[in-house]
Amino acid sequence: MQKKLIKVNPTDNVAVALVNLVAGETIQFEGETITVVSDTKSKHKIALSDFASDEKIIMYGVLVGRASQIIVKGDVLTTSNVKHESAKVFEKTESIGWTVPNIDKWKDRTFDGYHREDGQVGTENVWLFFPLVFCENRNIEILKDIFEKELMKPKENDYQLLLRSLVKSESGGASNEAASNDSNLFNNIEVKFITHQGGCGGIRQDSHSLAKLLAGYVNNPNVAGATVLSLGCQNLQIQIFKDALDEINPNSKKPVLIYDQQQIGTIEAMLSSVVKDTFEAIKKANELQRTPAPLSKLTIGLECGGSDGFSGISANPTLGITSDLLAALGGTTILSEFPELCGVEQELVNRCVEDESGKRFLELMKWYEKTVVDAGSGFDMNPSPGNIKDGLITDAMKSAGAAKKGGTSPIVGVSDYGEYITKPGLNLLCTPGNDVECTTAMVGSGANMVLFTTGLGTPTGNPIAPVVKISSNSELAAKMSDIIDIDTGGIITGEKTIEEMGDEMLEFIINVASGKIKTKAAILNQNDFIPWKRGVSL
Repeated sequence: MQKKLIKVNPTDNVAVALVNLVAGETIQFEGETITVVSDTKSKHKIALSDFASDEKIIMYGVLVGRASQIIVKGDVLTTSNVKHESAKVFEKTESIGWTVPNIDKWKDRTFDGYHREDGQVGTENVWLFFPLVFCENRNIEILKDIFEKELMKPKENDYQLLLRSLVKSESGGASNEAASNDSNLFNNIEVKFITHQGGCGGIRQDSHSLAKLLAGYVNNPNVAGATVLSLGCQNLQIQIFKDALDEINPNSKKPVLIYDQQQIGTIEAMLSSVVKDTFEAIKKANELQRTPAPLSKLTIGLECGGSDGFSGISANPTLGITSDLLAALGGTTILSEFPELCGVEQELVNRCVEDESGKRFLELMKWYEKTVVDAGSGFDMNPSPGNIKDGLITDAMKSAGAAKKGGTSPIVGVSDYGEYITKPGLNLLCTPGNDVECTTAMVGSGANMVLFTTGLGTPTGNPIAPVVKISSNSELAAKMSDIIDIDTGGIITGEKTIEEMGDEMLEFIINVASGKIKTKAAILNQNDFIPWKRGVSL
């Protein structure tokens, strides 16, 4: 029989409802009888003892809030009786040891990837088109239409065929669902396209930040080369972009074709050159074949979005196990979403290998929080209506669960937004919690794959890196099967352990990295890209 409650940490004074609870029912839990005071939906928390007003609420072993009024044992925690609070943070107070996981079954495993001259290995082989300024978005869209139609031969989607059948029926004709030619001209490369609203206007720092991000995309091992369009007069000048590329990889030999419209003249002249030159470059890039690479060549972004009350006890800890395995294998993982690390800063500082990394983490967190407060908000406003509805009622509660994605391994480095990550092991990266802004940033910092947990469902993807979508509960996996790749709901029902799911996750990663499995986000052609302008974004 499935358990009704779970306590995540032995020191917690609240428990998570694993099923819907009815007011008046009694539950035997850890040797005590608990009478449920109010109807409580699964994923929400109930008090394991009486709380006086202002008493600390502990979950995941950390402070996640305070009672804003008296809460009796067995009652549900809500935004009406709980207020956000997180623990005070100091510089490193202790060094936390790490029990290295057993990697015997993984140490000789490989994935089939695309080897680059600089030693990086891609899980994809992409030729990337993008503008330096939004003025060139239309020309990027023209190129997208041209190259996708001629090189990728996209299938007619189900909605197009449905509309065609309706039109035919209305006109009295027979439905015609003739199959389109879906055979690609090139088998070893894809063409992808980015547009954005930056590159000019705003402040000059925005353009420099965007230049670093775009340079990171070009340097990402999943990218074979790039075609870049410039208008000419914008803030993000070509030289700024080239300098950003040189800063990341001064010896890069990756082909980057840059076109300046104001120098060339007509759109026809520019696009004709782009088509001819890029076609030749893509032909050459298509010659590269997948070959085996050690798992140490994987750089995995760890992301959560549309989280629920189960995310921190199923999907996120599964990513934590996977992250620890990759760290032990010499791979790289990235934990970001700084607004969702509020309340667990001390643990993260103590896990930093170098004291300077811990100090930098705190400096970035304090800077970030100040910008939010100066705008009249705060980290306590981070949980979305969907988060709150499904049991995440304070930012510290949400953060404590979100941090589980980073496992328990030492933190080898702390990077600011736009910096390229090269240190093997677990890294922290300053990004917003916003799903697309965060995913965009991690890929720009070198992630050749992203693991994305969700409890409510989100279709986020990325133009150049596979995004694996992991559900925290089986109900979501069944309801939104078109976007979910892996279901960790077996942890909630007791059918699987977190360790078993971590092993399944790594096996799935190897298959995706080898091109044997296509993620649901890729099937849906979900190519999201939103740069962060370093303003207020939670």
